Amino acid sequence: MVKPIVKDKFLLSQKSAPADRNDLQTAQDMVETIAAHSQECVGMAANMIGVLKRIIVFEENSKYIVMLNPELTWHSEETYEIKEGCLCHEGAQDVTRYAAIEVEFLDLRMKKCKKKYDGITAEIIQHELDHLEGILI
Repeated sequence: MVKPIVKDKFLLSQKSAPADRNDLQTAQDMVETIAAHSQECVGMAANMIGVLKRIIVFEENSKYIVMLNPELTWHSEETYEIKEGCLCHEGAQDVTRYAAIEVEFLDLRMKKCKKKYDGITAEIIQHELDHLEGILI
C-alpha cells in the first residue's frame, strides 16, 4: 500500500530499531511508495513512511532493492562533497559521502548478504543509512 511521506522532524530524528520477518509488509509498502514517487525519489528509509525500523529501499538496474538491517562494513578513503535533498523536507544540504562502500544486510528471504557499491548507488544508500540513525539531510 502506498503510504504518505512523513515530514515530522521529531519522528525522523529518532533511531530505528532492527527489522525482522514481521516487518516484511512494511518493506512491501515501501516498494509501492517509492514506485509512486519515482519521479522525485531514488531511495527510502522506513521512517519516511512513519515506521521506525531498519529497512531501506532503492532502485538499482530498474529493480527495487530492499535491505533489512543494513550495516556499513567498509568504506573507501576517498570522499566527495555533494548537495542532497529529501522528500521529507524542503531544500538541499551539503554532505560528505564515501566514493565506495560495502554493506551487510538481510534480503526479503532473511538471507544475509554483503555487497559493494559505488557512485550514485553508494550515495543513496549512505543517505538512507543516515535516516536509520535519525540524521536529517
